[in-house]
Amino acid sequence: MKCKGAIFDMDGLLFDTERIYQQTWQEIARERGIELGGDFPKAISGTNGVYMCRVIETCYQVNDAHEIMEECMGRVRDKLSVYVPVKKGVHEILEFFRKSGIRMAVASSSAAEQIESNLETAGIRGYFSAVVSGAEVRRGKPSPDIFLRAAERIGCAPGECFVFEDSENGIKAGHAAGCMTIMIPDLVEASFDIRPYCTEVYSDLLQAEEEIKERWMGVPGCRSKDSDSRFCFSGKCRT
Repeated sequence: MKCKGAIFDMDGLLFDTERIYQQTWQEIARERGIELGGDFPKAISGTNGVYMCRVIETCYQVNDAHEIMEECMGRVRDKLSVYVPVKKGVHEILEFFRKSGIRMAVASSSAAEQIESNLETAGIRGYFSAVVSGAEVRRGKPSPDIFLRAAERIGCAPGECFVFEDSENGIKAGHAAGCMTIMIPDLVEASFDIRPYCTEVYSDLLQAEEEIKERWMGVPGCRSKDSDSRFCFSGKCRT
């Protein structure tokens, strides 16, 4: 099926903000005398709502997650008001999709105000026809709701859309929605367990753009010398 849409996660995918979130979660844990386990980054990444609350309550040993969640979001919001770090390949892939007539959306578990602020600060808001936040759907990732809503907003069937994600929860959500899932690992590398849910796995969006040009859209790609294909499980990545 021809690709007509592209849906992007935000934190850890468009922006190097997942690192800021993880640092902030750790700050709050240290202040409370809590040591977060090694599985925490994977468990919390890409989540919101009830699922996020459950992770926080378990890891921070509290009955109500909302105070910790609001504290983390507030601190991150202050940090991002100064600078939003853009990930490698973002400008290239957005410009390529724009020129190719691909409709684009952001689907993020973050608050709508934070999504809009980050996109505006980074100067890329104009690329996107739609923005969907976690507050707009009943179930957060790994449920498919947010990607189904985003595909609807840009007027595409889910099967006509790429979903770009850095987290396993996000990849599972995109797969459940019936989209073509492209994983760009951020702080946590792609596990073997997530491989069946991925259409492809690339090291960054620049490599993804080159592969999509050549494999899905019939545009001869020029391979970047610093592209890293170690995450690609199809055997079709080249350097």
